[in-house]
Amino acid sequence: TTNTTTTITTMTMATMHRFLPSLLAFAAILAAILPSTSSFSLPTNKLSQPLPTRASTTTTTRSPVSPLGSGAPSDTDSYADDNVVPPVVGSASERVEDCKRSLIEQCDDHEVGSGYSSGIENKIRELEQLGEDAGFGQASSLSGLMSGEWELIYASDDITRSSPFFWAFRRAFPDTSDQIFSITDAIPAPIKMVGPATQTFDIDSNARPVTGTLVSRVKVATLGGVATSMMTTRCSVLNADGLDGLRLKVETTKPEDSTILQKLGPLGEMLNESAPPFPSGEALEQVEPGSSEIVMRTTYCDEGLRVTKNEFRLGEDVFVWKRVKFGSGSTVSL
Repeated sequence: TTNTTTTITTMTMATMHRFLPSLLAFAAILAAILPSTSSFSLPTNKLSQPLPTRASTTTTTRSPVSPLGSGAPSDTDSYADDNVVPPVVGSASERVEDCKRSLIEQCDDHEVGSGYSSGIENKIRELEQLGEDAGFGQASSLSGLMSGEWELIYASDDITRSSPFFWAFRRAFPDTSDQIFSITDAIPAPIKMVGPATQTFDIDSNARPVTGTLVSRVKVATLGGVATSMMTTRCSVLNADGLDGLRLKVETTKPEDSTILQKLGPLGEMLNESAPPFPSGEALEQVEPGSSEIVMRTTYCDEGLRVTKNEFRLGEDVFVWKRVKFGSGSTVSL
């Protein structure tokens, strides 16, 4: 038995010596492959995983927060404890919601139509950056969230300038439009009162090109409110201009729901309904070809808030809209 054991031990040692180089080479290959393989592990759904409970003595070390406190995942974010799931998605959503609430509060404290506010526009830029970092409120042209009715809560200029008609008017009369606007803007209240303003979109985001309609309404009252009407501009959506732009064509403009005509009874109602709208788009085209087409750039749009700018005056025409109701526009998955 002793001789047999010695023989087996000798054979085992010889076998190990024989295959030892191969085993070492295999181990070296595994050491080279495993790190790169682990980097391609299946992604986990961090939204569905609850944050682990940590004892009060546990400390977590992470890298500095990115500019504007963005909650978007960063290549520089690192955690000392590999078992801790970074709450980046939740914190990003919270930052966006906090910024939106602050923006709405500032808009509520700022009279619509009173002009530019540096505080509000700084908050708008912060929301745009947070939304871009976290992927919220983006791709407004295709998300389907533009459809519905919106009420204006901030305008960097007079309320009437929220209407696409005035955007197109500037294009048709680039040298004289400001002078013309200044005359009407100078009419004091209560002789002239403007607001509220609403916009209603009906957009088919599934169509290629994207199509739809926009109805812009601005209430205008004169003579201390004795005479009021809803200045209504109707536009067609020609196509999407990138992920956040809509190319619109101004079609018609008409004063609707005139209280003066309503006082005439059935005759006034008939005149109000049957009077043809003014072909404002066609008239602008005769002055300057192409002027009836404008691009509405929406830099942020979600279920409740929208930030829109005039493509041809990005730094000057800035508007914030709050949703009144949802529309029937088609929604696509992004």
